[in-house]
Amino acid sequence: MESLALVFSSGWASGINAYLVVLVLGVADRLNDFSQIPDVLSRWDILTVAGFLYAMEFIADKIPYIDSSWDAISTAIRPTAGAVIGVLLAGDASTLDQAVLGVVGGGTALLSHLVKAGGRLAINSSPEPVTNIGASLAEDVAVFGVVAFAINHPEAAAAIAGVLLIIGLISLYFLARLVRRGWRRWKKKDPIAASV
Repeated sequence: MESLALVFSSGWASGINAYLVVLVLGVADRLNDFSQIPDVLSRWDILTVAGFLYAMEFIADKIPYIDSSWDAISTAIRPTAGAVIGVLLAGDASTLDQAVLGVVGGGTALLSHLVKAGGRLAINSSPEPVTNIGASLAEDVAVFGVVAFAINHPEAAAAIAGVLLIIGLISLYFLARLVRRGWRRWKKKDPIAASV
């Protein structure tokens, strides 16, 4: 359970961009061989796939309506990645500890994914692309910053991730009308045609 703070931070970040989390943890372990990061994340094949998928997400995340389609697909991927990372970070802990950390990682990832996807639907209620690009870049910086900080300061990073999650959930509550409007527009549009 000593990995709980790192799992919480990684789970929060996985809900926003799971591939970047794998890259940050994997590259950090490859460069510094951190004991709390499982070696499987620093394998070249894992880093290559995560890098490719991160590049795809980096582009898709900046295009209105394509980002919401990507988020819809990622609804299953991001929480699953958060749970898997949680179990991996548990290492040789007892089965119960692994299960708890898996649930914490996956549950936190699901909540932050819902905040991200809902926020993007609210942003898509406005047709201009600048807010999408700005939101995507801010998310990437936040994910990178929180995960990189969590490697050496897991408790402080978990507190930051917790505050960001609470702010996101509260904001989503107040943006519910825009989220519904963005949802209706997304459902009416062909995401591929909307981006051309």
